[in-house]
Amino acid sequence: LLRRSIAEDKLFSMIFWGPPGSGKTTLARILANETKANFVSFSAVLSGVKEIRQVIDDARDLWEAKKQKTILFVDEIHRFNKAQQDAFLPHVESGLITLIGATTENPSFEVIAPLLSRTRVMLLRQFTDEDLMAILKRALSDPQRGLGKFAIQIAEEALQFIIGISDGDARTALNNLEAAASMVQSLPGEERTITAKSAEEALLKKALLYDKDGEEHYNLISALHKSMRGSDPDATLYWLGRMLAAGEDPLYILRRMVRFASEDIGNADPHALVLTMAAQQAFHFIGLPEGELAIAQAAVYLAVAPKSNSLYTGYGQTKDLINKTGYLPVPLHIRNAPTKLMKELEYGKDYKYAHDYSDAYVPQEYFPDKLQGKVLYSPTDAGYEKIIKERITEWRRRKTEAKKGSEKKG
Repeated sequence: LLRRSIAEDKLFSMIFWGPPGSGKTTLARILANETKANFVSFSAVLSGVKEIRQVIDDARDLWEAKKQKTILFVDEIHRFNKAQQDAFLPHVESGLITLIGATTENPSFEVIAPLLSRTRVMLLRQFTDEDLMAILKRALSDPQRGLGKFAIQIAEEALQFIIGISDGDARTALNNLEAAASMVQSLPGEERTITAKSAEEALLKKALLYDKDGEEHYNLISALHKSMRGSDPDATLYWLGRMLAAGEDPLYILRRMVRFASEDIGNADPHALVLTMAAQQAFHFIGLPEGELAIAQAAVYLAVAPKSNSLYTGYGQTKDLINKTGYLPVPLHIRNAPTKLMKELEYGKDYKYAHDYSDAYVPQEYFPDKLQGKVLYSPTDAGYEKIIKERITEWRRRKTEAKKGSEKKG
């Protein structure tokens, strides 16, 4: 479809969605070279509504003067907010501009629905190791646009090393190859060979024992998780550093840390989850390598925070309970009653509004009848959970007394 539209010079508005280094910008450059339309490119990071309006004005002038169309390529379109994306809508709809956006984020969440409905999403997948191998070999042999004029040889182990640390990113792989080549290109011809050792030295990385789909991947994340759970900040930093040095996706590590904040800390320190999410935002904002420090800060915080798995075990018991008891009916007194009929059916009858009572608490049943008195969350004495435990203990005492009082009246 895209090839035909290029051949016929009838491009349509589209969103290139793919991971870093998957060829989004390169594909846009190909379109720029092939189309007769005026091709305008700018980055959402550096541009705003003012620049958008200028492009629209220029496109209108060009169409009125020469009947020439304008194709607008917006790199990192997800960086634009709703108002900025809204500015494109009428002009995409009228055909004044053909919009091509590039994003690493899911367009369903990062591109506004009206704009998304007027474009086609073109999914660009991460390059395979075989793809990167072909790209690197072409770069080595191409005398015009590559390194062919230097007649550099490369060992198979060096190629595999460069591919392994590039994580499917062609741009990163080419940059890594160029850095490795710079170490040998001035040497005599017979010595002009990139070895695994010279590549490691050039890239300041070691070919660490690591396979993202293999046992060592899970060994390292397990070591990090257990070091944090064991409250050892030093080992936590070490295993985190090992994973990042080996090329692990930082977002994978952050996802595991978010899970840890709820599973192993929970309400013993509610700030742990907040800080971990802040680290994720910080990493998104500044990227590698500076963003590693935000991850390290959060990891150490998780390691030294008070620990409790009461939330994790309580929610596990909750799921087991639901599986055993099925979908029990909601008690009438806590049902919503927006209509007269529902009120006549006693929906909401005798419900006690907590804020009408001292401490905004009143003894009242919220469980289905068959589960009254069930305890699922049992906070520990760790950290903030100690305060929660004292509060819950008092509420449960008052509920027990109220129940005894009502039984005596009955």
